[in-house]
Amino acid sequence: MERAMNKPTFWEGVVVALFAGIAGAGGFYAFAALCSGAVAIRIVIGGLTFVYTLYLLGRSPERVGRATALLAGGLLSAAVWLFYPPLFLFLLAHALYIWLIRALYFHSRLFSSLADLGLCLFGIASAFWAFDRTGSLFMTVWCFFLIQALFGVLSGGNPQAADAAFPADGEADFNRAYRAAEATVRKLSNSN
Repeated sequence: MERAMNKPTFWEGVVVALFAGIAGAGGFYAFAALCSGAVAIRIVIGGLTFVYTLYLLGRSPERVGRATALLAGGLLSAAVWLFYPPLFLFLLAHALYIWLIRALYFHSRLFSSLADLGLCLFGIASAFWAFDRTGSLFMTVWCFFLIQALFGVLSGGNPQAADAAFPADGEADFNRAYRAAEATVRKLSNSN
């Protein structure tokens, strides 16, 4: 059964940015009451990355590899907590993880994947700009995720359209592979 492309839209991304801003600011102040501000902001970055990844995987039409993607995210998060790099590198690692999830699950073309990488990097730059100008954590998170909302506009290429543009005779491909496999098995059995 084929699933239709369920790619997030720009306006949906705006709503996600609003909720991320509220959750990020609220989470920071809640965690800052329990631990230092440096630890609290890292908890918020990790938490927002995890929740945004769950959102992306939930919206993806691809069902394969979700557990592996979450495990990789958990390992990345554990590694950056273990090595405790400067905040910029911590943020960059999580933004690149978001990009990797979107590149693997939503884009079928190199250009759209690279444009999405540009969105992630521009999102980091806009977040730092917003924090420098306003000092507001809400605005910082809002700006980052507002730039990420543009991901819904990117033309990632529909895999079904790509298949229609480059049709492949599946039966002929299968038969060719089957004959090659039979020939290999014959060679291996004759060599003994």
